[in-house]
Amino acid sequence: MLNVAQELFDTSRDIRYVAVYTGGEPQLHQRQGLRTPSSSESDRYEELIVNPTLLTLTQQRGNIDCGGLEYVLIRYGHFFELVHPVAGGHISVGIEPDGDPFGVLRHVREAARRAGLLP
Repeated sequence: MLNVAQELFDTSRDIRYVAVYTGGEPQLHQRQGLRTPSSSESDRYEELIVNPTLLTLTQQRGNIDCGGLEYVLIRYGHFFELVHPVAGGHISVGIEPDGDPFGVLRHVREAARRAGLLP
């Protein structure tokens, strides 16, 4: 899934981090030269525990009477985090705080489709 990460980094300077988790071990990629990088160990646990749990909760709620779930967008202090479910897992993208998360969302979906992770 390095191709997905590299494609996303190439599409927008707003993207600071990309993780692809499709079962097994998450593949984590961070842009070099960040002023406030996150810990790789912290990122790993976020992809293994936090994001799958968050998606399970929001998907279950969305499926009751909200029309499902498309994605989750979180605003942390140093960045946005976009978590998008895909076949067998999720793609997680860290976005600069002054970036355009909805523009990045379009790129994430295009890259996921090309990788066969979305219909």
